[in-house]
Amino acid sequence: VQLQASGGGLVQTGGSLRISCAASGRLSVTFMGWLRQAPGKEREFVAAIRWNGGATYYADSVKGRFTISKDNARKLVDLQMNGLKPEDTAVYYCAATNGITSSVYAPKMYHTWGQGTLVTVSS
Repeated sequence: VQLQASGGGLVQTGGSLRISCAASGRLSVTFMGWLRQAPGKEREFVAAIRWNGGATYYADSVKGRFTISKDNARKLVDLQMNGLKPEDTAVYYCAATNGITSSVYAPKMYHTWGQGTLVTVSS
């Protein structure tokens, strides 16, 4: 499977942005996730969704502001980001994992990654 992220860009503080991840090929995964890496920082978990079932998981830093969603038929995973803050500035990656539920929070547990899309929030 290959993952292609798109939709990043520049937005002002408080603004909204929606980024998308399109999967191609045979998709046999347990969870799809969004993770991000800010300059000089380690990659961190943002949100994940169970591919069959739809349960969602969020980092505390984005809970209530970001929403992850999916379209199984079209093999798409979106991240709607509202109330953006400068600290949300990062390269956002979509990724897939077949781990157990607790593994979604650990970037190292994801086995397939997209190329990333840059989100910049200006103050």
